[in-house]
Amino acid sequence: MPVLRHRLTVFFSLKAPSCSGLQVVGEHAPYPIRSYVLRPGRITAGQAQALEKYWGKYGIEFSQDLLDLDLVFNRSAPRILEIGAGMGEVSMALAKKHPENDYLAIEVHRAGIGSLIRQAASAELGNIRVICHDVVEILKQQIPDRSLDEVYIFFPDPWPKKRHHKRRLISPELVTLLCRKLKCHARLFIATDWQDLAEHVLDVCDSVPGLINLAGQGHYAPRANWRPLTKFEQRGRKLGHQVWDFAYGLAPDTDRLLAAQTRE
Repeated sequence: MPVLRHRLTVFFSLKAPSCSGLQVVGEHAPYPIRSYVLRPGRITAGQAQALEKYWGKYGIEFSQDLLDLDLVFNRSAPRILEIGAGMGEVSMALAKKHPENDYLAIEVHRAGIGSLIRQAASAELGNIRVICHDVVEILKQQIPDRSLDEVYIFFPDPWPKKRHHKRRLISPELVTLLCRKLKCHARLFIATDWQDLAEHVLDVCDSVPGLINLAGQGHYAPRANWRPLTKFEQRGRKLGHQVWDFAYGLAPDTDRLLAAQTRE
């Protein structure tokens, strides 16, 4: 089955934030293995202008220091993390609809970041921020444990070729790391339009201690009514693509279960 993927790229000659030193790399990128590849490309004038003008308001620079999310958003509120925000459609739609929540978007492509920041500035939103860096490093260095109420991973790159499966974002290591960042009873939502990746996600997430499949072990979840229908998903629907959804909750004794797994 063919898959539609975001083909966003980075154009470094335009003046814009550093994106934490991310480099343009090819297929033979040095380790650690990333779930993405950055190549030279285009960014619109509007996106570049948004990065230039509003990065200071909406952007968070990567560092090795934990974030004080109450300080970042100037309040205490439910916190939602979107990994791989693309052009920002999901986080933007939900941030507008739910001003009582705070949204933190992670994206490595400048075009997508510029699009999201441009929309946020236009809507004068105060409950959305974006980080441009590798998600694993962000989770390890910047996101405090037990600080997230929900995490979204919608339509990650499926890396369909077997030799590229090691690049897939969803892995036991990432999901275990997310379990440490989620609050007790928090939620993890995932969606993909690639069947082989769906089977991989189900196998990985159902095997992580403390993570509960809310649809039942070995089952996919129905599509959440609140999940915005993006242009990407609409195109896939027109082409007859099936979408597989996942909904997981965090058990109260996750810390004990993860500690036991570590000892083993």
